[in-house]
Amino acid sequence: MGNSPLKAQLASAEDVLPMRTRHREEMNCQIVHDSIHRRPGWMMTYRPGTNHKTAGFGSVAVAGPWKDRPTLLEFYVLPEHRRQAFGLFETLLGASKAERFEIQSNDVLPFIMAHTYGGDIVSEKIVFRDAETTAHPSQGARLLRSTPDTEARQCLERRAGSSDWTLELDGAPIGRGGFGFHYNRPYADIYKEIDEPYRQRGFASYLVQELKRECYAMGAVPAARCSPANAASYRTLQSAGFTPFAHILIGSFSVTPG
Repeated sequence: MGNSPLKAQLASAEDVLPMRTRHREEMNCQIVHDSIHRRPGWMMTYRPGTNHKTAGFGSVAVAGPWKDRPTLLEFYVLPEHRRQAFGLFETLLGASKAERFEIQSNDVLPFIMAHTYGGDIVSEKIVFRDAETTAHPSQGARLLRSTPDTEARQCLERRAGSSDWTLELDGAPIGRGGFGFHYNRPYADIYKEIDEPYRQRGFASYLVQELKRECYAMGAVPAARCSPANAASYRTLQSAGFTPFAHILIGSFSVTPG
């Protein structure tokens, strides 16, 4: 990019879609905030580079939970421009006025930038990927579909909505769960809840195990996340074959660019 001055220009999600596709391929995992780019008015997208070359993209959330506190979610630089990563990031910060960040720790460049320019960094969620098939017994419980299959498959295709299920024992519901599709293909995010009297009896692990199976049957890949403070939840996820691979880190920018 020579000695040309760096700048970050506003762009649309469509403008940077080829680079976002490359980013997804490099990540090769569930990207928790992927769907935000498809929500009109939720994201400001920038193309850092020069007047003649785009070097990457940056995404700053400005609506929903991030209203009135612009928050960097993604920063990606094409491989051939990564030697200028810090300058490009400072340019992005200057243009976007991002105050905070919310990133995945396995997304290398944002992770580095958060620890270079940020502070007050904490983990909001642990992110899990599937690693093992388990065989927990049902103990007489049955997993029943709450969302019709046709509707769930429409949600899968739209990358929106969810497939909801109920866990019953002796004809009565004792838990519920499902998997949401608001993520990059082919991932779906599993969620679950067991009623208080039936906790710590193995039903939660069985529920997650069976939700994973149903998720794969639909052609999706199960993923999950939970609070670092929720030991019962992450132990259940691990018991059902999930393994942790990243944190969702939040914090504020405390270093002035340049």
